[in-house]
Amino acid sequence: MIGDEVPSLLPARMLNEFVYCPRLFYLEWVQGDFKDSADVIEGMAKHKHVNVEGGKLPAPEELATDGDIQFKTRSLTLACEKYGIIARMDLVEVAGGKVSPVEYKKGKEPNQEEKVWPSDLVQISAQILILRENGYKCETGFLYYSESKKRVKVEISEEIVRWTQEEIEKARELSNSRTIPPPLADSPRCVRCSLASICLPDEVISLSGLSPGNVEGGEVRRLYPARDDSLPVYVQEQGASVSKRNEELIIRFEGEIRSTVRLIEVSQLSLFGNVQVSTQMINELCRRNIPICYFTTGGWFNGLTHGMAHKNVELRIRQYSAAGDKEMSLSLAKKFVEGKIKNSRTLLRRNSDNSSREALDLLQHLTVDVSKSRTSEELLGIEGLAGRTYFQHFGDMIKENTPGFHFDFEGRNRRPPRDAINALLSYVYALLTKEFTVTTLAVGLDPFLGFYHKPRYGRPSLALDLMEEFRPIVADSVVISLVNNREVAMKDFIQRGPATSLTSEAKKKVIGAYERRMDSLISHPMFGYSVSYRRILEVQARLLSRYLSKELREYPIFSTR
Repeated sequence: MIGDEVPSLLPARMLNEFVYCPRLFYLEWVQGDFKDSADVIEGMAKHKHVNVEGGKLPAPEELATDGDIQFKTRSLTLACEKYGIIARMDLVEVAGGKVSPVEYKKGKEPNQEEKVWPSDLVQISAQILILRENGYKCETGFLYYSESKKRVKVEISEEIVRWTQEEIEKARELSNSRTIPPPLADSPRCVRCSLASICLPDEVISLSGLSPGNVEGGEVRRLYPARDDSLPVYVQEQGASVSKRNEELIIRFEGEIRSTVRLIEVSQLSLFGNVQVSTQMINELCRRNIPICYFTTGGWFNGLTHGMAHKNVELRIRQYSAAGDKEMSLSLAKKFVEGKIKNSRTLLRRNSDNSSREALDLLQHLTVDVSKSRTSEELLGIEGLAGRTYFQHFGDMIKENTPGFHFDFEGRNRRPPRDAINALLSYVYALLTKEFTVTTLAVGLDPFLGFYHKPRYGRPSLALDLMEEFRPIVADSVVISLVNNREVAMKDFIQRGPATSLTSEAKKKVIGAYERRMDSLISHPMFGYSVSYRRILEVQARLLSRYLSKELREYPIFSTR
């Protein structure tokens, strides 16, 4: 939220979130974080028949004072200035001069004496307060639990009214505190929470020095799916077009439909070179917060189109403040470089023979030197030496040449790449840059303001910062796999003067190998659970946000064993 205070009117739904979990309330209401889960989508479906526009209610003096239910109105929005709350009520019933709100809930009624959850109780109580303050006689409300198919009557006592008023004040105080509450410890509430992948409760507790549940050796639960249900769509055919048809993304070439993809299965759209996309498609993808990424024909990442910027202004303010702090920026830069060198050493150790022993020892020493560096210039020197050492031995990870399958690699070169392996590296690095740009935007960070890579017009510096740790274990690993498994050969490359580029078919092979790597499951070295690399990229970006929010003492690097 911008300004000294959050908006004056607090939605009753947010009051429900506050009683359920103060941290969830803060993430969703103050920082503007929201993510659909299966429960959220199912809950929206349950509300579909009551979510209609334009609910109206006669004035209090116009209501008849006798008889059964005489009138119903759906999706009624009313506010109460006295308590500073507002509610969109699913259903309001009128009978005998009195009104009763009805709130629809997805789950089951609780198996306890009260028969309603406290978070639901405060929401229906807030609705009753709003109706009363607008002049209506309102003594009861109803909660309909769709899974139980049961309607529970709620009578509001003065004690409940006072408790509701207290919770409103507590929620408002938390909103204005600018301090995110700690996560719940080992709570069953986290298991089906739609914001679990944003909150990272067990991960934050673990990295803060406490085991989940404050129990020594507590297990870190994976509270989010190991993989995304939706996946990126790549369009490389020159002259192709992308358009929308109902709930589908349509790819056409020369007037013929080449492919169709359900929009619900699309996480991002990547266009290479001369590919057209309709205005209707752009508008729909922006509405769904699905980014459109633009590459040159050769694979250079140019930029992207996305919907309205993430609402977490508070996080970006913290990012800008940290970027202006030389000491904090250097601390983060050292972490990025340390992770890169460690993972470079791991990849070299796994894939080379004993001829790289000296290089492995040097990389180990340079990892220690990183922590001792005092200036960004000194750090750049250490990274440069580590990079030269690593790439001088990159060829050690390539299997022995065989007839008709020859690669000649002596070191890293680019702009343009002068050999096949450097062409592969440049192409995959562009894909990984795109990945982190999209990820940082989704988290709420500014991808163009980094801590190690200095700001430069059009360069996603923060994406490049976070990418450092993953260059070896994602991008370089993809290249080694493509070459050693003979998925590409010299016929897949074009030599023009000093420059080497990939053929169209080779680019498809590279994207396929890259997506397989991003979708592969690995055991997280810090948390123990198995997730895909694409998920890990998001977790790292969120852990950076937790560090910037001062929930973590330091940024935890991702280093494979």
